[in-house]
Amino acid sequence: MKPILVIFSALALFAVRAGAQTPVGKDPEANPGRPTVSTPATLTPTGYLQFETGLTAASHSPEFTSRFAPNEVMKFSVHPRLEFLASSEPFVHSRIVGHNINRVAEVFLGVQAVVRPGEGAKPALAVSYFHRMYDGGAPEFDIGSSANSVVLLASADVKGFHYDANAMFNELTEGSVRRGQFGQSLTISHSLTHKFTLSGEIWHFTQPFLRGNATGNLWAVSYAPRKTLVLDVGFNRGLTDTSTRWEAFVGFTYLLPHSLR
Repeated sequence: MKPILVIFSALALFAVRAGAQTPVGKDPEANPGRPTVSTPATLTPTGYLQFETGLTAASHSPEFTSRFAPNEVMKFSVHPRLEFLASSEPFVHSRIVGHNINRVAEVFLGVQAVVRPGEGAKPALAVSYFHRMYDGGAPEFDIGSSANSVVLLASADVKGFHYDANAMFNELTEGSVRRGQFGQSLTISHSLTHKFTLSGEIWHFTQPFLRGNATGNLWAVSYAPRKTLVLDVGFNRGLTDTSTRWEAFVGFTYLLPHSLR
């Protein structure tokens, strides 16, 4: 655990010394990371707790015939440049060769730090780190489950479109064997109306234990009835033989409207 504490401490020290200021007189607004693979480089409003809750159904993957699970991500920014995250699937129902399996999946803790704030076409740049705290042994998606993960993130607005680009460096384990995994994702979003947004994404991950590659094309629509609440629905289509063939998801992002500071 010592390397983890060193990384968390270094990122916290960087954020404290960064000197960015929280916008004054601005209403808090949710900053969804779901349902896409890509995560925004920007953070949630400082001092506000955000919940990202969803349900995912998937079929035809290397480890399962079908899989259904709720998922939850909690985010809390302690500084305009530093955010802590927790992610889990509290229950997973899967079917493998005619057998039903019910298990708890993984629990992850992470931290994200903004390296450079963005403005307009000038991209915001950030780095994040995640560590798997618990592994319940539930069947995984085509990209597996990383014991440790480092992500480089960039986000910007260009000519009416918003993009989130991620580069991921993961450590996968299988028994005592550890192997590196590399992934990339690019999400492009466009506001259809004041409250509706359409997002399209292409993503890719290496599969070191299968000696293959997982690639998918994701589409989602989100609706924001108010600034602190965003509803979403979408699907993902796997594009390679070792990719999960279909995934469908629905969920919401809710930012608590009152600061905890």
